[in-house]
Amino acid sequence: MDRVLSGIKPTGQLTLGNYIGALRRFPQYQDENDTFIFIADLHALTLPIEPAMLRDNIRDIAAFYLASGLDSQKATIFVQSQVAAHAELNAILQNFIYMGELSRMTQYKEKAAANNESALGLGLFAYPVLMAADILLYNADIVPVGDDQIQHVELTRDLVKRFNNRYGNILGMPEAKVSVGARIMSLSDPLKKMSKSDPKGDIYLKD
Repeated sequence: MDRVLSGIKPTGQLTLGNYIGALRRFPQYQDENDTFIFIADLHALTLPIEPAMLRDNIRDIAAFYLASGLDSQKATIFVQSQVAAHAELNAILQNFIYMGELSRMTQYKEKAAANNESALGLGLFAYPVLMAADILLYNADIVPVGDDQIQHVELTRDLVKRFNNRYGNILGMPEAKVSVGARIMSLSDPLKKMSKSDPKGDIYLKD
C-alpha cells in the first residue's frame, strides 16, 4: 500500500481551482492508500497574514476536507503546526539543500520579480525545505501536487539521494503526481493560475 501525502495552505478562501485540482481528488486516495492530508499553516506564514484570518481559514479548510468526502477513519487529517516534528526535520534538512538550488526555484523567482527581494522573508526562500520535511517525515510514496510544485518535489528527491548517500538508506523516495485539472487558470488573466489572493480571477467555493 502506497502512502499518499498532500495539503492546502490556509492563505485565503478556497477556490474552484482548489476543488478541481485537489479537494475532489483527496477522497479517491483514502480507500486504497495510507493517506495523510494536512492543513499547511506553517507554509502560510511565509507571507503576511492576520492571525484571525489564519485561524478562520484553517477551520474552513478542515470543513471542506470533510465535506469533500475525506473520512477521518480512513485518512489522517491534521494541522501541520500541531506536529512539532515538521519544524524539527525542517531544521535538519536545511543542511542538505544548497542556497543556489533554492534561488533557482521558479516560485521564489516569480515572487522576487514581483516584489522587493530584499524585503522577502527567509521562510519564503526556504519554502521547499519545509515542503521536503513534510513529505519525508511521513515517508510518502506519492505526493499529489500542482504543476507549480513539481520542481519542489524534484528538489526533495535530490535531497533524499544526498542524505542517503551520507547516512545510508534512511529516507524514502517520493514521486510527484499531477492530476488533470491541477492547474486551473485565472478568470482575469488566462496566463496565470487561479490564486486565492486574486479575487478578480477567482470563483470561491463559498460563493
